Amino acid sequence: MGPQGEIFIRALSRKAQIVHQLTRTHPLLSSTFCWSASFYPQPILNYRRRSTQGLAIDFPTVNTLGFVCYMIYAFAFLYSPLIRQQYAGRHPISPEPSVRFNDLAFAVHAVILSSLVFSQFWPSIWGFKVSKFQRISRPIAGVFWGSIVAVTLLIVFVVARGTGASLDPVDWAWIDVIYALSYVKLIVTIIKYIPQAWVNYKRKSTIGWSISAILLDFSGGVLSVLQLLIDSALEDDWSGITGNPIKLLLGNVSIFFDVIFMLQHYVLYRGKRVVNSTSGGGGGGEDEESVFAPLLGDRGRGDGGRSRLRVVLQ
Repeated sequence: MGPQGEIFIRALSRKAQIVHQLTRTHPLLSSTFCWSASFYPQPILNYRRRSTQGLAIDFPTVNTLGFVCYMIYAFAFLYSPLIRQQYAGRHPISPEPSVRFNDLAFAVHAVILSSLVFSQFWPSIWGFKVSKFQRISRPIAGVFWGSIVAVTLLIVFVVARGTGASLDPVDWAWIDVIYALSYVKLIVTIIKYIPQAWVNYKRKSTIGWSISAILLDFSGGVLSVLQLLIDSALEDDWSGITGNPIKLLLGNVSIFFDVIFMLQHYVLYRGKRVVNSTSGGGGGGEDEESVFAPLLGDRGRGDGGRSRLRVVLQ
């Protein structure tokens, strides 16, 4: 390699180290901050509208399950001596798990906020307007209960074999149960956005779905992948990625769906609103009970005292 190439490599390395330090020391540039902040716009929007219409109930349902699994996963890698020993046995080159305390803090915070959003679908608690059609879909219910059953069966299998505490990499051990929980989180992340994207498509509107949450989630995903790649590159050891695949895949999947939602909000359904024709067609269309109607159609609606709906472009 020539002198110019060496200078370029050194300059690139210095820039990478600067970014590395910024993502570690500056809270506003961390994926944890962006992801944590992304949980607030949706419940705040629901509270302001006094309604959950426009938000697919499937999303907070599986989101809560996924983050409970991720919370257990992060806690085990941080504080379980057995899990850490088993991890070191399977990754001798890089025996220290790449899970950090901010991963656990983020997971605990996410469980609380996801549970809060789910609770907003209960009128007896919040008094919000909830459509009778907003029910957990069968596919999502299948994933929810199927994940619980699968992890339970794996626990029974490990207990029956008596190899839970084994440090032999080829044995089925408790670390495999922890990895199973991480895969549940990954599956949840892959599917949890699909119902909401479908709801937006059917309604031809993103009203009720917070775009602020999506922008923050997108920023968190980009920073998470960037931080993981920089950490592995500076340490010249990529087992941090292979040993913690959920973090890399989690960021990529989130970015993919965030782009879809941004396209729906800013391009495909830009300016579209569902309003009540008896309300004068003015502002406040987002607060109308009819906001969920494009997904439901006119099924079950008569003319007896109910206002007609129309979609307008603003």
